Amino acid sequence: MPVMAVPAGGVVADVVLAGAGGIRAPAEVFQRIFLVFLALGTLVGTVVITYTLYNAYKYRYREDVDPAPDAERPQMGELPEGGGKGKKLFLSFGLSAVIVLSLVAWTYGALVMVEEGPSQSAGQEELESLEVHVEGYQFGWEYTYPNGHTASTLRVPVDRVVNVSVTSRDVFHNFGIPELRIKTDAIPGQTNDAWFIAEETGTYTANCYELCGQGHSYMQTDVVVMEQSAFDDWYSNTNGTQAATNGTDGDTTEADL
Repeated sequence: MPVMAVPAGGVVADVVLAGAGGIRAPAEVFQRIFLVFLALGTLVGTVVITYTLYNAYKYRYREDVDPAPDAERPQMGELPEGGGKGKKLFLSFGLSAVIVLSLVAWTYGALVMVEEGPSQSAGQEELESLEVHVEGYQFGWEYTYPNGHTASTLRVPVDRVVNVSVTSRDVFHNFGIPELRIKTDAIPGQTNDAWFIAEETGTYTANCYELCGQGHSYMQTDVVVMEQSAFDDWYSNTNGTQAATNGTDGDTTEADL
């Protein structure tokens, strides 16, 4: 598994997605796509239904009123003439094609961004993303950092791209942190990649969302989001160590391997 070095400096450039309005996780991209399609679908449906009801009312049958007295109605067997020669039809199909193709292109670009991950903001010194290997097992999660440090609690810096490669050592699991909008499968012999950006410091919970045995409901760990300087201090003391849970509140101490 390729990993990237974590810089030790405490000065962090703001992390945003280029052209994506500060998206913090792939789930937000999918939500934005859904909302755009929902808004356009509602708009088109409203226009079509309104136009249909308007014409149904305007040209409704009335015995004493001709709704279109100036219209030249063709006789039996006569082909209709006039009517704009298909201009309305061409215009409607042309606008529909432009809208559909624009949506396809925009959606494709958004999905490519999800696959490739976020980029740093333009004009600032790039800060490498934090790479963490996540391995699920019955019934817990193990996190491995680029320097080889392993822990049962995931610690990440705030406003920093975190790439996680998720797998399992036994059965199917599903790794998810609802508050950070990240969720992906943990499959034995396969690695799934995901990413997120934690916007606020605090302690969150990572759960398993795939029924994996009797201890499934207990398969959760803390996710601690820290200021960059605090994370740098913690990370600099983890070289060649493995975290051991103290068995009380989930805090960890370091023991040499």
